[in-house]
Amino acid sequence: MTLDDLRRNRNLLFWALHTLGWSAYLITQYLGALLYEKPTSYIKVVFAAAAGGFVLSAPLRYLFRWLWKQRTAVIVPSVLLAAWVTALCWRVIINSSYMHWVESDRMADEPWYGIFVGTLSSTYLLLCWSGLYFGIKYYETLQSQRESVLRASALAQEAQVKMLRYQLNPHFLFNTLNAISTLILDGQGKVANQAVGRLSDFLRYTLDQDPMKKVTLRHELDALNLYLGIEQLRFGDRLRLEFDIDERVTSALVPSLVLQPLVENALKYAVAPREEGGRLRIEAREVDCRLRLVVQDDGPGLPVGVELGAGRGVGFRNTRERLAVLYGEQQQIAVRFSRPGLRLEITLPLELATQPT
Repeated sequence: MTLDDLRRNRNLLFWALHTLGWSAYLITQYLGALLYEKPTSYIKVVFAAAAGGFVLSAPLRYLFRWLWKQRTAVIVPSVLLAAWVTALCWRVIINSSYMHWVESDRMADEPWYGIFVGTLSSTYLLLCWSGLYFGIKYYETLQSQRESVLRASALAQEAQVKMLRYQLNPHFLFNTLNAISTLILDGQGKVANQAVGRLSDFLRYTLDQDPMKKVTLRHELDALNLYLGIEQLRFGDRLRLEFDIDERVTSALVPSLVLQPLVENALKYAVAPREEGGRLRIEAREVDCRLRLVVQDDGPGLPVGVELGAGRGVGFRNTRERLAVLYGEQQQIAVRFSRPGLRLEITLPLELATQPT
């Protein structure tokens, strides 16, 4: 059984700690008896004291369970009283054992209340037991609450990432179906049929990918080529593509479909509106031990005073939010004017896949 299993089983954890604590008491008392050269009969008293403490303190657990839910004004005096009463009973066992095994000849000379001598010191010990019980219980409660918060945070993060990823599908699908409709209206049925086939391949890829898992850059580029294959049917020679990919980073891990929304934005604003079309450049390389991905176009850029993502560029805004959720402050996405066009740079931690994905 592992420590995690022990911690999750609260009943087993209590008895393990309870046994360990009273075993430690037994060992220290036994060593003390040897150190002070107590008679052999005194060892019996030590064992009786440890056994009595073990048995009498165990029921306190059930009382303290009830007290845990009460107000502090009830807990404190109740714990003090319970520790004193338990200590009183414990001293009866200890002192009776001592009189029976060590000084049996003095039993008749001792007053009846002598059997309770030492109750105060025993109360201190049981208060320590109580303090440890409440301390461990408080720690376990904090840990449980922290784990619940972390689980809730992880679920919320997963839901947010999935929402951001799946938001891309209807957005992209609308644009593609609109393009296919245009091809059909223009009498390009064969080209439209090819577009439908490639759209099917791309959607199959998106459905097969878990939004929470990362893929290699090579895998991501293959998916991007599926998408660009659809767009090339739409734009023909008007779309010119350039790739500058460092082969050393093709095994780097990236979120699935991280480039597609940026490319889609570039096609929508830099290529589609211009009769002559435009050029799209995709770059990937290692910079200062980090992965840098670039999507650059040669379009008109942004009008003065307009920021990308502020009502324009849904894909950019979506990607920025998604990367912030996945990487926090370890990521950076920058918009640079390349004259002409825009240059979008994504910088991520360089994580290399240990095996092909």
